[in-house]
Amino acid sequence: MKGVEDPDLELVARARAGEDRAFTEIVRRHKPALYGFVRRYVGDADAAVDVVQETFVGAWKALGRFDDRRPFAVWLRAIALNKCRDRARRLTVRRLILGETNDQSVEARAQADPSPNGEADLASRQRAVLVQRAIDRLPTKLKEPLLLTYFDELSQQEAAAVLGVTVKTVETRVYRARQKLAELLDRSKI
Repeated sequence: MKGVEDPDLELVARARAGEDRAFTEIVRRHKPALYGFVRRYVGDADAAVDVVQETFVGAWKALGRFDDRRPFAVWLRAIALNKCRDRARRLTVRRLILGETNDQSVEARAQADPSPNGEADLASRQRAVLVQRAIDRLPTKLKEPLLLTYFDELSQQEAAAVLGVTVKTVETRVYRARQKLAELLDRSKI
């Protein structure tokens, strides 16, 4: 992204100066893409809304520490990734201690819809559930670069900046993630 002016820098400067509308515009610009990324990571729509909200709260609090030499969208994505990781750790601890399960199971998400195209929609939802289940089964080190590059359409360089690794590491992990995902989906026979 060298040589390209970050369109968010002016808004960031205005938000730092206390202009609430500037940060509202940042949220408006980034919320859809951020929600898509978080939704794919956490696998649950309601939880994704909460994580996105936590991300923006965290960004607001840390705005003074944002380095203007970095792309703002990459910085924001890194915050979202950390919030997703935090949520995953909390859920793991909760499940270990309380034995809780996810209310929004993949099976519940694939239930039939009484709409006119119900069967076709059901088949599509079932396939999406199997893909999401396979993505959920990927190791974190493979899942994160795959989500960032393939689904979130960040460049490998941007994904490397979010993850704090080299571009070559992202390239290798995406390759391995795609192999593992194909293997998992092949076992599911979709």
